[in-house]
Amino acid sequence: MAMLLLALATSAAGAFGGLGGAIILVPVLVLTGMPAAQAAPLGLLSVASGSLAAGPTQLAERTVHHRLGVTTETAASAGAVAGALLSGAVGEAFLTRFLAVVALAAAAASALRRDVAGRLIERPPDIDLGEERGSLAGIYPVQDGATPYAATRLPAGLAVMLTAGLVAGMAGASGGFIKTPATTEIMKVPVKVAASTTTFTVGITSAAALIVFAIHGRINLDHAAPVIVGSLVGGQIGARLQARFAPAAVRAALGVVLVVVAGILFVR
Repeated sequence: MAMLLLALATSAAGAFGGLGGAIILVPVLVLTGMPAAQAAPLGLLSVASGSLAAGPTQLAERTVHHRLGVTTETAASAGAVAGALLSGAVGEAFLTRFLAVVALAAAAASALRRDVAGRLIERPPDIDLGEERGSLAGIYPVQDGATPYAATRLPAGLAVMLTAGLVAGMAGASGGFIKTPATTEIMKVPVKVAASTTTFTVGITSAAALIVFAIHGRINLDHAAPVIVGSLVGGQIGARLQARFAPAAVRAALGVVLVVVAGILFVR
């Protein structure tokens, strides 16, 4: 029951704040005494479940760009497999310190996140909102109309996505705290589209790494079930809250928590 409630709370808070619940869940599990090598697969199960839960809400908002997600996911999944393989070859102390660094990076990404200013146009019919088929462009609905956008600098974006996948495979986090800012700052995609597309695709990143963990027998099935159930429910709650409220304050609070957790992990 404790594992289920922990997964539910971290998944809801992570989805609302746009960081993903695993970046909170995995450090907390390590602080309670679980080895980082065992906590990482549980984090990826939380990521995949949260992604599945949030998908319907974000698809209904027309903020997921499928072509962009699939394109960037080719690099992220390759990185995730490499990270999962690498995590089995390094020591527990290294993984714990690496997790602390990832938590600090997530806190920094949360604090520095900003949107991309775009050209405001008259809002078209709902059927024309969202992604443009066959391209990396689209139209993003805003309060006073709509903003067209087009992803740029794809090679640089793919390089960062490879790194995000590597971090996900090693630390058990979604890598979304890297992918979303990269999509916004490097590829010039609006933050809402970037966040929704990232959330929709991190389940694939997680699945790629989980295949490696399953082959190596590193998934604790007794803990896996409550993590999946809790994350499914928490992801839905977080996605609905994100659609109704501005998550900036939640991201700031989560950033403080992550800094504290990282400090504790460093001194353990």
